[in-house]
Amino acid sequence: MKNRGSGKDLLTTREVADFLGVNEKMVYQLISDKGLPASKVTGKWLFPRYLVEQWVENSTINYPDAAHINTGGSGPLVVAGSNDLLLDRVLSQYNKSHRGELAVFGNVGSMGGIQALKSGMCHIASSHLVSADDQEYNFEFAGRELERQPVVINFCHREQGIVYRPGWHGFSGIADLAEPGVRVVNRPLGTGTRLLFDRELKACGIEGGSLAGYGDEVSRHMDVGLAVLSGRADAGPGIRTVADLLGLGFFPLRRERFDLLVLREFYFDRRVQGVLGLLRESSLKELLKGLAGYDIEGSGLMRFPDNP
Repeated sequence: MKNRGSGKDLLTTREVADFLGVNEKMVYQLISDKGLPASKVTGKWLFPRYLVEQWVENSTINYPDAAHINTGGSGPLVVAGSNDLLLDRVLSQYNKSHRGELAVFGNVGSMGGIQALKSGMCHIASSHLVSADDQEYNFEFAGRELERQPVVINFCHREQGIVYRPGWHGFSGIADLAEPGVRVVNRPLGTGTRLLFDRELKACGIEGGSLAGYGDEVSRHMDVGLAVLSGRADAGPGIRTVADLLGLGFFPLRRERFDLLVLREFYFDRRVQGVLGLLRESSLKELLKGLAGYDIEGSGLMRFPDNP
């Protein structure tokens, strides 16, 4: 799409009205009611042309499966998918800084988050599913479930590995989990952590079902740490920050990318933008204090489509 009046990147209210075929008064209503992207500079509205074009695309394509949650700017913001301690803090900060609004989280695992996105039960899915080629995250699984790739924003990178009891001296990796007398605790199917754990076991030639406790599933990373801390298990898959907070051992397996996935028609929702805005603020570093194993250098950067 091109602006007929000029080739400039910022459009005026009049130019946007001409572009959309409406009067200027309707443009102001679209800003207020439909989330038409705009910036107010020196008292005048300006519109980034590429964002207006994206908004038109998102607004004119009908997705009947995404009709269950409120996209009109009212009601709670729903995030679903993989649980994470830093994400918990970000959503808590959103609730503190956005009075009268509420962000809620559904802990359903990475795959569950993408499926919730597909069925219209959430605005944002949190996911860290590694692809079969071991090179990328989330795109393969989103492409399989959704009609087209969602907007993908990096939340963080974090260390994923094995959390183990502190008295286990000489722990050297996955193979040690097959030692006699060792009991593990596990994460549910559909979580990125379980996917990685099963792949690592297979790479070591270990059948998951042969491990004592393999079927004992807990829903959160912290629950894995608490099971190890209490002595109910000797080890389990988890993230470094849990081991650090609870004083447990940690064996790293990989530095993984943790993303937020948003359907394009939800991307300009002010609640979604409110959460994404927190990722680009210096306050994110404050929220990170006391949590080990995170890298937030790329937090808030768009992975797909290409960052404008």
